[in-house]
Amino acid sequence: MFDIKKEVAELEKELIALRRDFHEYPELGYQEFLTSKKVCGYLTALGLEVETVTITGVVATLKGGVTSENSKTILLRADMDALPVTENTGLSFASKNPGVMHACGHDAHLAIQLIAAKLLCRHKDKLKGNVKFVFQPNEEEAGALKMIEAGVLENPHVDAALALHLWSPIETGRIGLSEGPILGTTEEFELEIIGKAGHTSTPHTAKDALLGACSVVHAVQQLGTREFNPLLPISVMFGFINGGTARNIITETVKLGGTIRFLFPDEERNKPKVLEAFERVIKGTCIANDLEYKLTYIPSNPSLFNNSEMVSLVKDAAFEVFETRDNVDDFRSLAGEDFAEFSHRVPSVMTWIGIADADKKSNFPHHHAQFDIDESMMKYGVELQVRSVLAYLNK
Repeated sequence: MFDIKKEVAELEKELIALRRDFHEYPELGYQEFLTSKKVCGYLTALGLEVETVTITGVVATLKGGVTSENSKTILLRADMDALPVTENTGLSFASKNPGVMHACGHDAHLAIQLIAAKLLCRHKDKLKGNVKFVFQPNEEEAGALKMIEAGVLENPHVDAALALHLWSPIETGRIGLSEGPILGTTEEFELEIIGKAGHTSTPHTAKDALLGACSVVHAVQQLGTREFNPLLPISVMFGFINGGTARNIITETVKLGGTIRFLFPDEERNKPKVLEAFERVIKGTCIANDLEYKLTYIPSNPSLFNNSEMVSLVKDAAFEVFETRDNVDDFRSLAGEDFAEFSHRVPSVMTWIGIADADKKSNFPHHHAQFDIDESMMKYGVELQVRSVLAYLNK
């Protein structure tokens, strides 16, 4: 076996430089054309055959030096897209694309996977199987399913999948790694409350959509405490509410948008119940206020499920990386991640690597204008992925 830790350390400067370059030129989902071009160029230089999938996605397969008809294939996924956020970090490599920012760590995920690919290509003769590198667009809006539908899990058939996520709610040096459902089901929605416009001096002649919208926001909060078991987390949150044009006009329509998140043991059985109850409360509230409504769901994520055998494998790899088992925390969150789509099809693991360090200002929440990472943790991500791949293919 080669000295993984030493070789990762030798590539750390390149790792950081890659991350900073991606950070400086962020692109939104399905607009990652420059990012995709850079990834393709890097992988091609490694001697890999590269394929573009679903507009900007990139796929390349490394065939190990010791393969047979029974050889397995493991998939590594990195997300590529940035967010519609105006950066306020003051970094020397801050975003040069106005209103767009890597505020979730995807820039680092890209860099980590490229360096992992370099190391695995360098030592492909030691691989008893294949590694499929998937660079996925549009994670923030459920792009994984599009890649799966395009056949990314076939030719060769994928037997397992790995991903990691740098995570500011976890302190630097620690990781989150648990088996079973670890991320909640997410449903994004947009809702329009429809009434009748009027003058605020004669409210009885109008149908107040704004009052109805406020009533709906309040009413749906009962789902988590009255409709379902309060020991099972469910969160209904509104991210925006838009309506009205003047102080003395009763508006005809109000538009709202938000998310429903829940973490139930049986997602397939409970998801329809949650959505039915959500719409029933909206409908009842609107009937009570003599209003109409339109409800639309946006493509979202199922729960992310970590396979127990794969978790055990990654935990053993993490012990070699960090030389301790005392830094592994049980991890559950209502956050959404579309790697969940892979986890529902093949044995998978997503590992959460802590980056929160107040002195380095890397403890801001994800999607914040001042979000940054602790770059010293990136090399551990590379080593963890490489060791996990070797353990899976060569076990």
